[in-house]
Amino acid sequence: MDIAGWLGALWDTTLIKVVPFLFVLTVIVFFHELGHYLVGRLSGIRVDAFSVGFGPELVGFNDRNGTRWKLSAIPLGGYVKFWGDENAASVPDASAVARMSPEERQGAFPAASVGRRAATVAAGPIANFILAIAIFAGTAYASGIVIGDPVVAEVRGGSPAQAAGLAPGDRILAADGNAINTFADLQRYVASRAGVPIALEVERSGARTPITVTPREETQTDNFGNEFKVPVIGIVASNESASFRTVDLGVWDALEYGVSQTWFVTERTVAFIGGIFGGSQDSEQIGGPIRIAQMSSQVATLGFAPLLNLAALLSVSIGLLNLLPIPMLDGGHLMFYAAEAVRGRPLSERVQDVGFRIGLALVMLLMVFAFWNDLTSLT
Repeated sequence: MDIAGWLGALWDTTLIKVVPFLFVLTVIVFFHELGHYLVGRLSGIRVDAFSVGFGPELVGFNDRNGTRWKLSAIPLGGYVKFWGDENAASVPDASAVARMSPEERQGAFPAASVGRRAATVAAGPIANFILAIAIFAGTAYASGIVIGDPVVAEVRGGSPAQAAGLAPGDRILAADGNAINTFADLQRYVASRAGVPIALEVERSGARTPITVTPREETQTDNFGNEFKVPVIGIVASNESASFRTVDLGVWDALEYGVSQTWFVTERTVAFIGGIFGGSQDSEQIGGPIRIAQMSSQVATLGFAPLLNLAALLSVSIGLLNLLPIPMLDGGHLMFYAAEAVRGRPLSERVQDVGFRIGLALVMLLMVFAFWNDLTSLT
């Protein structure tokens, strides 16, 4: 291959693999940090820096309020540094605050009331959920959604559905008393109930029949060859049975859809995290930047809307991750503020320092574990 061909191949690889990854991560990080920034500013807290990425600054500018907005070299996160913080992790700089004048202290983050600090910290994860709702609602409004009737076309041999007595032509009306209006409703309900019996109400030949089925977790492969585990009952719908069609949504219906999708992703993510600690989920499914880059490049081949929906999925995951009660993460800060609200005074500097050190160690271990999973998935 000549130099021109090699450069062309390198450009194609960069364009296909790196650009979608940077787009997805930058959008998520920007909105997360924007939540911190906006609520902090509304709370009267001065912002020193707003960075997308870590490490050396690539490009930036100062706004009229003195905030340095910058794009940094390592695109694996970001931060907002408030006045009075010791570092980008919002560790309070007690000595610096003590040297401030009363006027300067009014805009310092550590000197703000516990309520204002908690609201500012919580705003980051909340912004991630708002972003997910906006993306799901926006793509649904722009393109509509595909729905199908919950009618069985095929029952897989040896499946839980066959063992339970489901048959082709059955229409699923309800699951545990919850109305099932579309085939997607049934899929979403089953998706979080591996090993949990589900009481179905089925319409068969004009009569209603109760059937109990227990989903079984199986390993499936997507169109890109990625393997994942999902609870299934073993039924298939077809165009003939389900009459799949695209339905246009108005603004409010699209917003309702965005909220329901975000809630579903939240439920599934919480169940997954709980399953890891409970031993029912495989921790090898935890991925890091390499896997996100791989997923982004694969989904980007399907179009811009699917890439946006991937960003929504990851935004929910990052929002929930940040709410974990681990010092260094937003949830850890909120845990400290809750203790402060109960005690009427902050935890001692020593306790907070030890907590942040433990939190840093846990976060680093999680990053190493995710990176290791990424590497082993490539072999």
